[in-house]
Parts: sequence; structure tokens; C-alpha cells
Amino acid sequence: MSDCGAHTNCGCESHSGEPVICFEGVSFSYGRSLVVEDADFDIYKGESVCVVGPNGGGKSTLLKLMLGLLQPDKGRVHLLGDTPKRSRSRVGYVPQHIDFDPLFPVTVLDVVLMGRLERSTFGFANRRDTSRALEALEQMGLADRAQDSFAVLSGGQRQAVLIARALAAEVDVLLLDEPTAHVDVAAEERLLNSLKALKEDLTLVTVSHDLAFVSRSVPKVVCVNRCVHVHPTTELTDDRLRQLYGFEVRMVQHDHEHLDSHGGHHHG
Repeated sequence: MSDCGAHTNCGCESHSGEPVICFEGVSFSYGRSLVVEDADFDIYKGESVCVVGPNGGGKSTLLKLMLGLLQPDKGRVHLLGDTPKRSRSRVGYVPQHIDFDPLFPVTVLDVVLMGRLERSTFGFANRRDTSRALEALEQMGLADRAQDSFAVLSGGQRQAVLIARALAAEVDVLLLDEPTAHVDVAAEERLLNSLKALKEDLTLVTVSHDLAFVSRSVPKVVCVNRCVHVHPTTELTDDRLRQLYGFEVRMVQHDHEHLDSHGGHHHG
């Protein structure tokens, strides 16, 4: 594993103003296990960034630090110019898994309206809430499914609805944890197109193990395996991937690409 360097903001573009997400010398451990060491990088308004790295390398930990769910052992995290806890209401988070009872009678629109709970009066949706929820579904290409049961949707459609729920809250930052982990190729393509079409002032941070998705979806990657380094996606070479994952990995585009522990590829 390479030594952690100093500031790793990649300089993909010139930026003015304060970063939306800023890590300043952040380290974090679970007990005696150091997971993130001296992370120092910035993400700016309107950027779309992917966090990549091996399992257990610290990807989900970075998201939790951004949200203020974990506190750094050392260093500071700034979110939208303040602490993560104070700014968390302006961030939408879409988890990889949700606990859902398929027998629970809830519509697609009901699920998206959950994103408006903090803004609604006494928990009741008004016309503004419904309008914003429908607009979010339109952004994700699912406006025609608003009155359908959430239970009948495919995995990819459910993921899109959860993203719409986050968008309905009118957030400035959207954090996605493995959004394509349980969807087929066609659903992944639709999801990618929907994410690319989102307004430019929304900052997107996506955790993904799918390097083909990463290569097509974002211009900037945050590589984490205890150490954190930021690169333009075009500079994510085979050599850098080998250093990151510890075995041979190639940045190629294939349907259903997965990596095995020896660096080989399986295509389904």
C-alpha cells in the first residue's frame, strides 16, 4: 500500500468559492483498525464524483463522515460551509439496501413524499409537497408510475424511486451508496442517464464498485484504501488501479462486469 500523500484535490477543473465538501487531514479508526488516514480533498458545487476502492477500504466510512454519522479521530469535515450535523438536512442519502415489507400498501408517490416530511405541516403533504414529489419522479423517468404499488417495481425502478425521494427534499448534495449493485444493465443505463440529467448545481457523490459504470458516469474519482487520492477519471490507469486494489484490474466496459480476487473478470 502506498503512503498517504498530502493534499489530494486533483485539480480537474478550476473552482472559485468554498467547496461543498471539504476533508482536512481526516483520520478515522474503528477501535485499533485505521480505516481512513489523513484524507485531504475538496468536492465543489455541481461536481459528480465517484468513490472507488476495495471492500473494507473505507468507502462507506467516507460517506458516514460526510453525513456526520461518524466523527473524525483527527482533522475536520466541512459540509456546505458548516459541520455535517448542521448541514445534514440539505443532503439526500440513498442507501444500498432498504428494509421493505412487500405486503405494506404504499404507492410510489407515497415513498417519494417521505422525502418531504421535514418540510410538511404536521406530517401531512400539501399541494407543494405533492408537486415537488411528482417533479422528482419526472426527473427519474417514473412520473407515470406514481400511483403504482412500490412493491411491484423492479430493483432498478425502486432505486430510482429512492433517488426521487431524496430529490423531493430539495437537497444540495446527493450521496448514493452502490446505486447499481442490484440492477440489470438496461436499468443501470436508465439510471445513469437520469443522474446525468439532474440540475448542474446539485453535487453528486456516488460509491460504486462497478468500474465500467464509473468510467461512463463521472469525470472525477476519489480512490480510497485507507489512504485517499483524487484523480480525473481519465487518469485512473491500470497501474493506479493495481495499487488501489492490490491485484490486476482493468478499466474496461462490459455488461455485468465483476472483479474476482485474482483480478479476473466474469461476464454474465
